[in-house]
Amino acid sequence: MPELPDIVVYLEALERHVVGHRLEGVRLTSPFLVRSVDPPLDAVVGRTLEGVRRLGKRIVFGFGDELLLVLHLMIAGRLRWRPPGGKGVGRGGLAFFDFAPGVLILTEAGTKRRASLTMVRGEAALRRLDRGGLEPLDASLESFAQRLQSENHTIKRSLTDPRLFSGIGNAYSDEILHRARLSPMLLTSRADDEAIRRLHVATIEVLGEWTDRLRAEVGNGFPETVTAFREGMAVHGRFGKPCPVCGAPVQRIRYADNETNYCARCQNEGRVLADRALSRLLKSDFPRTLQETDG
Repeated sequence: MPELPDIVVYLEALERHVVGHRLEGVRLTSPFLVRSVDPPLDAVVGRTLEGVRRLGKRIVFGFGDELLLVLHLMIAGRLRWRPPGGKGVGRGGLAFFDFAPGVLILTEAGTKRRASLTMVRGEAALRRLDRGGLEPLDASLESFAQRLQSENHTIKRSLTDPRLFSGIGNAYSDEILHRARLSPMLLTSRADDEAIRRLHVATIEVLGEWTDRLRAEVGNGFPETVTAFREGMAVHGRFGKPCPVCGAPVQRIRYADNETNYCARCQNEGRVLADRALSRLLKSDFPRTLQETDG
């Protein structure tokens, strides 16, 4: 799922390519994409796109007269830009937004249709879509700590809870926790002041660094490769590969369609956290330390 750095870079590309231009038309290939009835989607056709902004992991398109189009990319949704006469996007295109300079295309990989478009009128209606998460790049240490410990969960779950923090998902939470040298399974109620300070610093550093890095990759173009698995990440998507800090193999915890990646040595004093599926299978043979994984 595109997270805060990806959304910020999308917004900057949209400002360059479509803000200030008239929306000439909208073409949909999926009737399930639009999740609202009033105002209708065609209410924005013929209007100038006045601005774009982020709402958590959503992109908000402002068309004036309080008309707001809210896009949630979910896991597999992506935006593509094609100039007039440019190449197509195959069968994954769900929505095509026609502007004079080109076409903005919403695609979604796979067969599960989770991406959504919601039309609302006015800021009050928009606030109803806001999950209420604290903006991590703007948060003071005090407000960050208060939000983190407002509920007792694992630190990984709290970072990725959109009611607590805005824009952080599975990928960047792994990177943040590795930078902060904290176990993803640490309970927030057990995090001391020093741990929270490190987490606050790591959150700002990791999100800021990756935003700058993605911005530099895109330049004046449009993001074409938005993925949760990027070259240069420390642990996310790097199971079995060496930790860039200590060289120990990156570990993982798998659950449902996701996995958490971490370094047992840097983040958990060398102890391997139980992978629910694998530990149930291996029982007492499941390795608990890095030494055991080395045989």
